[in-house]
Amino acid sequence: MLDFNTKKGFICDMDGVIYHGNQILPGVREFIQWLQDNGKGYLFLTNNSGLTPLELHQKLLRMGMDVPPEHFYTSALATAAFLKAQSPGCSAYVIGEAGLLNALYDAGITMNDVDPDYVVVGEAKAYSLDTLTTATNLVLKGARLIGANSDVSGPIENGIAPACGALTAPIELATGRKAYYCGKPNPLMMRTGLNILGCHSAEAVMVGDRMDTDVISGLESGMSTVLVLSGISTRRTLQEYAYGPSVVLDGVGDIVKVAQDAKAQKS
Repeated sequence: MLDFNTKKGFICDMDGVIYHGNQILPGVREFIQWLQDNGKGYLFLTNNSGLTPLELHQKLLRMGMDVPPEHFYTSALATAAFLKAQSPGCSAYVIGEAGLLNALYDAGITMNDVDPDYVVVGEAKAYSLDTLTTATNLVLKGARLIGANSDVSGPIENGIAPACGALTAPIELATGRKAYYCGKPNPLMMRTGLNILGCHSAEAVMVGDRMDTDVISGLESGMSTVLVLSGISTRRTLQEYAYGPSVVLDGVGDIVKVAQDAKAQKS
């Protein structure tokens, strides 16, 4: 079992770890309080591209938790940073919400539905056959296809919802082009998270509910990994992968219990 007391930084997923939709999960308040009380560096690293850090801050505030905006990093921000590094001042046709659009604007990327350099897809309530058709034809004309993240589904209060990977797949199928995904498990996003925390991978823990994004990204970045069973993955899911997490817990509240038990044993 990990001794969480010795770790300096915690990178946590949000959907399925902190909340389902607008419902806070058990033990989350205690976990965040433990992080703050013990001076741990922490960053909520989410593949959901729909919300801005300020909106995520406000969402948690409505649930009774005050987490400043600087503690959030999204796949939308990772996508904007990637495009800015690859092609400064480029243009894009975007299927997405405010989180993705604002991140791209802030990175100096302009919107273009005629001859864009990129087609960028994120989670999108306005997703339709019209937007899909436009995106498909722009890619066929030469625009490069970017997905904010490769998640095919995400947990909500009453089940799951299709996520970015599922929304991007029809464009890939129709064009024969594969998207480049900027979110987890892309190591670029993980390295950015560690840089924001200012700690080495050996000093950090990745906490998530998905084997295929959270655990693999933490593992390949050299971090300890915690799989929580409050979201997508189950104990049965573990059997489907050749790798495993450092620890499996029911939820993030168990991190506090494990840390307190470890401290008690040492005293």
